[in-house]
This record gives sequence, structure tokens and C-alpha cells, in this order.
Amino acid sequence: MTTPSAQDEQRLIAASQQGDASALDALVRKHQDRVYGFALRMCRNVEDAKDILQETFLGMVRSIRDFRAESRLTTWLYRIAANACLKKRRRGVHDPAPEQELSLDELMPRPDAEGRKPEIADWSEDAERALLRGELGARMEAAIDKLPKEFKIVLVLRDVEGLSAEETAESLGLTVAAVKSRLHRARVFVRRELAQYFLTRSR
Repeated sequence: MTTPSAQDEQRLIAASQQGDASALDALVRKHQDRVYGFALRMCRNVEDAKDILQETFLGMVRSIRDFRAESRLTTWLYRIAANACLKKRRRGVHDPAPEQELSLDELMPRPDAEGRKPEIADWSEDAERALLRGELGARMEAAIDKLPKEFKIVLVLRDVEGLSAEETAESLGLTVAAVKSRLHRARVFVRRELAQYFLTRSR
């Protein structure tokens, strides 16, 4: 099946808003893999990801008449999916229990007694070699899973799903400045986790 162009998608949206069930079905088929992948990365649980996929497209069906073309349909769908992820009560197998969940400040390295921030080693060459052996992807996923959910969701939307800062802000109801701040801190944390991994391996 060919992927609808942006113009084709606009026609499908317009038809869906007029009650065309086949147009709605075409929109679901176009976006379902991407929404499911996002939900699975966030929840790390297949059943939860399926629930979020269903909630997202039920939300689309209920509200498609209210959709306006000021934003992309994908951004709007991510907004529905992100809300469902953040509200999901059931935790994925990698999520800490509520009493174990830490803030990002508690996870970040702390300055020493003289107030100097710990250095994060340059691991780029080791990272390239590890990537070739398939190690880095798993380590990166493990590092991302340690992030508090409000930081993880920004990182996933920006660096995995490829949304712009503006689209991420719109999807999450945040300011662009807040998105950039959370993204920076999330990236620093993940880089630190990977640096520790490569430091351990080099010993």
C-alpha cells in the first residue's frame, strides 16, 4: 500500500470529518505503527501499548470533527497518546514502584565538596564500536528507561520520533523553553549513563 501524501491526508481528514468510515480507517492504518511504537517505548509493556493505541484512535474517532489543520495530524495524535501514557496507572515491567521513583535531580551526578561538577567522559569512539556489535541500543534503552516519565516522554518525542521542539511542546502542553530544558537534562543523564558503561568496559 502506498503512503498517502500530505495532500491525500488532508482529503482523508476532510472525508473523515464528514463521517466517511473508510477514510478514518485509512488514517488509522497510516499512523497505527508509529503510535504503537511510541507507546511501547514509553510503557515497555505490550498490553499497555495496545491499550494506548486503542485509546489514541478512539480519541481520534471521537474528536476528528474538531481537528483543525493548524497542526499536523501526527502531532495531534501524539498529544492524545502522550496524555494516555502519562495517565496510565498500570506500570510497565521496567518502571519503578511509586515509592522508588526518583526525580531527575536525584539521578544526576552531584558536585564534589569543592562545588566542581563531575566530568562526563568522551565515549564517542567506543560508542561507534559498541554500536557495530549491537550493544549500544540496549544500553541506551536501559538508560532512557531510568528517566522520570516527564523527561523520558520529551526525549522519545524529540530524539526517537523526530518531532520538533514546537511540535513536542504542543503535544505535551508545555512551553518550548520547558521542552528544551527537559530535553537537555535528559540527554545529559543518558550520556552520563553510557559514559559510565564504557568506563566500566575499558577497565
